[in-house]
Parts: sequence; C-alpha cells; structure tokens
Amino acid sequence: MLKNYYEIVAEAIRLTENGESVTLPVNGHSMLPFVVGWRDCVILQKPTQLKVGDVVVAWVEGRRYVLHRIIRIEGDRVTLMGDGNLKETEHCRLEDVKALATHVVDVKGRTHDLYSKWRRCTAKVWWYIRPMRRYLLAIYRRTNNIHYI
Repeated sequence: MLKNYYEIVAEAIRLTENGESVTLPVNGHSMLPFVVGWRDCVILQKPTQLKVGDVVVAWVEGRRYVLHRIIRIEGDRVTLMGDGNLKETEHCRLEDVKALATHVVDVKGRTHDLYSKWRRCTAKVWWYIRPMRRYLLAIYRRTNNIHYI
C-alpha cells in the first residue's frame, strides 16, 4: 500500500509540474492542527517563489515525501517542520520541493486558503508557542478523537 501512495504522490507532482492543480488526501498527523491526516485533503500547485511559512510537499533526505511547512531557507537548503511536530525537522534542497499546498479541503468539502490572513497569523503564533505544543496537541487529539495509527 505504501508503494501505491508514493506512486499517487509522484503522479500528483508530475501533474503539478505540468501546471495542473491536484487535490491529494493527506495521511499522518504531522501537520496538526492545520491539516488533519486521514480526513483532510490539500490542493497542490507547482511551486514558484518559495518562502518561509509555505506548506509544501518535499522529497526529504532522499527517501520519502512529506507535507510540512518551510521554517528556513538558506541558499538552496530548506528546513521543514510539521506543525504537529514538537522539534523534529527535515532537510532538503530547493529542487526537492515538489509542490506547494495552497488550500485544505475538510471532511465537509469546504476549501480553506492556507495563506489567508487568519491562517498566517495562527501559524505564526503556533510557531512561537512550540514549547506548549505537546500539551495543546494532546488536548486537540482528545477533543477531536484523533488517534495515531
């Protein structure tokens, strides 16, 4: 099954490289609370001018795709961190950033702009309260009945 998911992601990336917009289901909980795995989808597009704060699909450490937020760009090196991660980061090169997530589609089919003023503000606050993430995520998971698989 994992191989099939990588094939789906690779096809989504190929389509975005050709200028298509692709809606892709998300697995995992590394982007909580902004993107909920096994429930939400993201709309992907070809990345252009990448900047800190962008949510991207990247091929990291030469072995897997992740959907994480860019936290640093230094030359051609990119550091990524999932919003639901406590301190773990991944690294890749700019050329390994394969797609930009522009919107989240929730379980009710509503589309939410990842870069609206409200979402940018909450993402920035979420970044600064990293020491409290463990507790806030635990509360969020309990109140939203989210379990790790």
